[in-house]
Amino acid sequence: MALRSGSRVLERTRIAENDRGFAAAPAMPNCRPTDDANQPSGAGVRIDRWLWAARFFKTRSLAQQAIDRGRVLVDGERVKLARPVRIGDELSVRIDDVERTVRVLGLSDARGPAPVAQALYRESDESIARRTERREARRLHVEPAAAIEGGRPTKRDRRRLGRFGPGES
Repeated sequence: MALRSGSRVLERTRIAENDRGFAAAPAMPNCRPTDDANQPSGAGVRIDRWLWAARFFKTRSLAQQAIDRGRVLVDGERVKLARPVRIGDELSVRIDDVERTVRVLGLSDARGPAPVAQALYRESDESIARRTERREARRLHVEPAAAIEGGRPTKRDRRRLGRFGPGES
């Protein structure tokens, strides 16, 4: 499809689903190797881009908000948005009440399929154990409102309760 703008012709190109390289390619083209020997000393990817590419957050904006609020730590310290992530960094990512501690194994600034994203990091055994503990605790926890027989009082029930004065039953 061509659009005319004055004397110049601007071409719009369409990118088909298969041209992105996600379906056919086993590895992402923008993913850097995990070998430290091949990495220049200053090589890295912005932390917000890496968190998005590793699928911790659905959008880069959500990743940036989490970093600004101190929910993402690198080696135990708060970081700025532009801080580069390097292979071997230890990240602590807290999303809602779930905290994950991961070690960076690969760098990517492009979002790809989940199996490729999971290959970019490895979660620590302690982090996995904490998450399973919290999941079990939530599963076994009884909501106090569920103990009320018949559920929540209706408007009619509340009016009946209001008719009783203090000290009456």
